[in-house]
Amino acid sequence: MLLTIDVGNTNITLGFFDGDKLLNTCRMMSKIERTSDEYGITISQLLNVNGIEVDDVEGVVIASVVPKVMHSLTSGVVKYLHHKPLIVGPGIKTGIKIVTENPREIGADRIVDAVGAYMKYGGPVLVLDFGTATTYDLVDGDGKFVAGITAPGIRISAKALWEDTAKLPEIEIRKPASILAQETISSMQAGLVYGQIGQTEYIINKVREESGYKDMKVIATGGLGSIICDETNLIDVYDRNLTLDGLRLIYEKNQDRKHRS
Repeated sequence: MLLTIDVGNTNITLGFFDGDKLLNTCRMMSKIERTSDEYGITISQLLNVNGIEVDDVEGVVIASVVPKVMHSLTSGVVKYLHHKPLIVGPGIKTGIKIVTENPREIGADRIVDAVGAYMKYGGPVLVLDFGTATTYDLVDGDGKFVAGITAPGIRISAKALWEDTAKLPEIEIRKPASILAQETISSMQAGLVYGQIGQTEYIINKVREESGYKDMKVIATGGLGSIICDETNLIDVYDRNLTLDGLRLIYEKNQDRKHRS
């Protein structure tokens, strides 16, 4: 059994794989400070709740955009799961080549999403991740990561509205019945959701225009992505578990290399 761990700015997502089959997922908040023991015990308990014994875990792979949690998390995995995790970063075989100006600036989560999209759907492919930030990453037909666009995520935009304006309330993020809002909450929801839809469609079309990839696939993942995907025909697939699949594929590639060496 393979344990995949995606450390994002908001949540830590765990995926439990039996071969290429995702058995289940669990989440923890990434903004809560934990010791290595707390990480190790919590992960062990989550495994047990899902009917998995610690001894069933054959490997662990981690991608993180939150460096400050990594020492405790890695130590907890080693101490309680008895595996040194594979950390996605420089020197790791991924199957794609980053040809941007500063490859080391590309976040591990974006690399993992790009691997998952390219390996599962082929290229050229534009990968959208509706997370804390909304990202758009382009991989060409040869598996080269050639460009990336970063925009504020829906939650960041919503938080800015209710934290920086005295009279606007904290709201649920969902599509209102109509864009023709007549009161405050639906007005905010309309601006957030339809604004994100408009941004998404414009960026997809602009990427197609400037790249010349008229036939590129568009794959989306992440949190609130399903809301946006339901409202546009420019996104081909919404793949909720794309990041976890990307982690699995990267782990398998590095195991293959280890076995050949």
